[in-house]
Amino acid sequence: MKKNNQVVIYTSSLCGFCYKAKALLKQYNIDFNEVKIDIDYNKREEMVLKASGKTSVPQIFIGSKHIGGCDDLYELEKNSKLEIFNN
Repeated sequence: MKKNNQVVIYTSSLCGFCYKAKALLKQYNIDFNEVKIDIDYNKREEMVLKASGKTSVPQIFIGSKHIGGCDDLYELEKNSKLEIFNN
């Protein structure tokens, strides 16, 4: 995957929506970098800054573009826009 299309997903280990979002990415064979905010508090602060103050997980980014959360990712799928990020 091109660097500008790199997918980053901020997650927490007890978050069902995080597992659901990761499963969808895997279904489309989209590689992603998972950042676990419950392990590293500094990463949580990083996520909040990048996501314009949003504190819920998951927060998903494709390149520098903030996609949003799990529902937003599924909305991309509904509109057939996930395939373009396929490896």
